Amino acid sequence: MGAEEAEKKTIIFTYGTLKRGFSNHVLLQDMIAAGDASFLGVYQTADRLPLVCGPYRVPFLLNFPGSGERVWGELYAVSARGLIRMDELEGITRAHYERLPIKVQQQAQAQPEVTTAEAYYAHRNYAEALWKRNGEKGYSCYSEKEAKGYVKRKDRPQHLTFLEQIGHFISSSADQKDNPNSCYCNKHLPAASVPINVVNH
Repeated sequence: MGAEEAEKKTIIFTYGTLKRGFSNHVLLQDMIAAGDASFLGVYQTADRLPLVCGPYRVPFLLNFPGSGERVWGELYAVSARGLIRMDELEGITRAHYERLPIKVQQQAQAQPEVTTAEAYYAHRNYAEALWKRNGEKGYSCYSEKEAKGYVKRKDRPQHLTFLEQIGHFISSSADQKDNPNSCYCNKHLPAASVPINVVNH
């Protein structure tokens, strides 16, 4: 039974700063080196889902199927030990994000097979307000363009909790909303935003 548990992996879809080339990918690199994660490929959500940016350009996926765009991201197989680290980063116990099922597809295949994974969604307590704050417009991927202006956790005001930062963002003016028309995530992707507490979300 111990061996079976050791082999059990959770499939995680990452869409933001945990992806390769972004600030929190260092966590996955460490997990891969320790044998607690493996890269499975670039995937896209099977359903349209809102991907928006919150305070400090932190990305959030919202659990509102049918709204937004089909979102590009990366799939990883994660061990139970690695999942604990990711849950901590994403602030699961602090109601920052919640880990829920998601259906994804690898578009390189002629007839893409749907894979069931899990993803870290913005917590339901503030997801709807965050969607409205973004003008009910989302991105199809979190690329360098969407991440421009991202502020690492260590460089944000330390006297505010992340939930307080989200609250300030939601209640602030939406004058600087970006127009999420195109995606520059990957040359192979067609054109068409948090934090986590331990590293820098």
